[in-house]
Amino acid sequence: MGEEAGMDATEVIRHQNGGSSDQSLEFDIYPLNSYYFGSKNTIAFKDETLADRLQRMKSNYAAHGIRNCVEAVMLVELFKHPHLLLLQVKNSIFKLPGGRLRPGESDIDGLKRKLARKLYAGEDRDGAEWEVGECLGMWWRPDFETLLYPYLPPNVKSPKECTKLYLVKLPESRQFIVPKNHKLLAVPLCQIHENHKTYGTIISGVPQLLSKFSFNMIES
Repeated sequence: MGEEAGMDATEVIRHQNGGSSDQSLEFDIYPLNSYYFGSKNTIAFKDETLADRLQRMKSNYAAHGIRNCVEAVMLVELFKHPHLLLLQVKNSIFKLPGGRLRPGESDIDGLKRKLARKLYAGEDRDGAEWEVGECLGMWWRPDFETLLYPYLPPNVKSPKECTKLYLVKLPESRQFIVPKNHKLLAVPLCQIHENHKTYGTIISGVPQLLSKFSFNMIES
């Protein structure tokens, strides 16, 4: 215990692993001011009631089966602390960048397409610049009217939705071009942790999903 007193977090992990370090669990986080943020034309919202959304989900399920969604977990450094990039819509709803897959589309291709559409100027790009890493977690919607759960209940044979979270490692610098009716915010993990009321169950659980990683803070 005394040996760990003068170590930083990365050194403590290596010490507890017998001196070895799994490089796949370490990655660099670059400062927020390394990135450029701009705007582009708005993306239309589906202006619908809860009943309308429920009916749309049922219709899509009847036509295509389970709704598959993918979302990106992207981090930047600010004040020597990891911050999660979130989209804010209508000044009250927070979302991880991503969205629904097309029928037959792979998770990686679909996530790259969604990131290009929501965070980049050219929607027709092939998405090669997005480094999509491992799947951090999966969330299930057992029925149309239920919440998402981080497990599939054993009695549910036909879930209605599956949402997967993927780690997306950002390069040292890049542009983020966001629709004018969206805001891209960098929110500290300490503020998100278990803050279900503000960020919902999925986003508020991201800090726990990231707890196995060691972050190398690259300061400007």
